Amino acid sequence: MIVDVHTHVWQTPDQLGQADLGDPTADSARQAAGGRTVFSRIPPGDPELHWQAGKAVDRIIVLGFQSRLLKADVPNDFISDYVRRHPDKLIGFAGIDPTSKRAIDELQRCKDELRLAGLHISPGNQGIHPTDSRVMAVYEVAQRLGMPILFHGGGHLSEAACPEFARPILLDEVARAFPDLPMIVSQVGHPWVGETCGLLARHRRVYADIGGLLRRPWTAYNTLIQAFEHGVVGKLLFGSDFPYGRAAETIEKLFSVNFVAQGTNLPTVPRSALRGIIERDALSLLGLSP
Repeated sequence: MIVDVHTHVWQTPDQLGQADLGDPTADSARQAAGGRTVFSRIPPGDPELHWQAGKAVDRIIVLGFQSRLLKADVPNDFISDYVRRHPDKLIGFAGIDPTSKRAIDELQRCKDELRLAGLHISPGNQGIHPTDSRVMAVYEVAQRLGMPILFHGGGHLSEAACPEFARPILLDEVARAFPDLPMIVSQVGHPWVGETCGLLARHRRVYADIGGLLRRPWTAYNTLIQAFEHGVVGKLLFGSDFPYGRAAETIEKLFSVNFVAQGTNLPTVPRSALRGIIERDALSLLGLSP
């Protein structure tokens, strides 16, 4: 079974506020719109396109997103409505902003009423240290409710965000305080890949997804080599980062990652390890199996 653990949907790019959750390329000109700085080529992320792009995989995690700092809100009710249309394939993760006074209430509502299975937090994009008392309270409830957390990383933060809060090493204290809470570090914590490899080696319930990496072949190659040499490639999970990537294309690019080393003495990642990322039983690891 192939599980895509990292996908986004939205009704309109305006719901991202000042955030760009993907990878603005070098030729994506920046522009000011309504007093905010945005990247001009945010792709459409509507559910119909998402559903079509997901045909190559068996199960898909769909992420909500909230950030008061960046004025972003992909509503949890919207995520829930979409997931309920395809309950045998889609799994919803609530977007929770720990800086909100209603964060705990919203998390409980998302579990009880909206039937969302996990949550999505981005400390750098939300302007909060990962061990701030407000977000630690969210982790405590998430662990009690059995809701895994995906931490969106810091490789593509907007100018208004706080990259000092996006460092993967800051999650080490979280993993020690909540050892039974499954955690996913998105995009292997790029650009701080080494820190993420340390987390994966130290903590049994910490994983990382490869979403977004395969758009940059040299970065993807070096990231996977680091994970393999640290002995943690077995804790990497498949992710496409839709709409910035498509599952089928990501699978193809993953199997091609060693092409950059052809004709050199550079090391390669065994094909069996690459296949393991694609076929890993992420739902069981995250405690989400039926």
